Amino acid sequence: MQRYFVSPEQLNENKVVISGEDARHISKVMRGKTGDKLIVSDGLSREALVEITDIEAGAVTAAVLEQLEMTHEPAFKVTVAQSLPKGDKMETVIQKCTEIGAVSFVPFISERTIVQYDAKKESKRLERWDKIAKEAAEQSHRNTVPEVAQPLGWKQLLSTFDRYDAVYFCYEKEEGLQLRDALRPFMQALPTDHAPGVLLLVGPEGGFTEEECRQAEEAGAASVGLGRRILRCETAGMVALACILYESGEMGGV
Repeated sequence: MQRYFVSPEQLNENKVVISGEDARHISKVMRGKTGDKLIVSDGLSREALVEITDIEAGAVTAAVLEQLEMTHEPAFKVTVAQSLPKGDKMETVIQKCTEIGAVSFVPFISERTIVQYDAKKESKRLERWDKIAKEAAEQSHRNTVPEVAQPLGWKQLLSTFDRYDAVYFCYEKEEGLQLRDALRPFMQALPTDHAPGVLLLVGPEGGFTEEECRQAEEAGAASVGLGRRILRCETAGMVALACILYESGEMGGV
């Protein structure tokens, strides 16, 4: 069943009005008609099964049939911090990690970042990333749309570590502590009523420098490996995120 995110003011107790690109998608792409059922979510606290009652140019009106429980979000709130990669790789990271279960994304600039950051183009790029996150959240039946933050500098990123319960620094030279080994004692020490916030750091194409590893550890991060193989920068975040959610029991783990 098709799922759409709307703003809270569009969804009330009895009806929802879907507008913009989503309305055009329903009417033109999906060839929607009155009587069709959809799922709508305000991305915050309400989700409903609705039935289309009217289709006009630029707007689709639907009646609320049933309020639904929001049960598709993982207990672990993982933020993926990705050093800006080349080309459209960041789009891939956002799309796939949204499907897996990331709650937010923090692009950042590190020493070996190749991409030239251009603040003038940033608003269009963020708009594009937000759209990708929204579409991926709809496709994967998420209850919320992950937030994509403004890109940060390296020192700015380090200053955010204390906002999280754990910070994992994915380092290809880490031959000792593996991500699983770091996760298990962390999870065992968590109170059962706490939804932990985790920050996952992934480097650019050339990886992190030894100095960045030292600085991250001094700021409170655990440097971890992801196995014996070297992963592409756009792959590492997906693998690490899936490992975290598996170990938390989200995918049938412990």
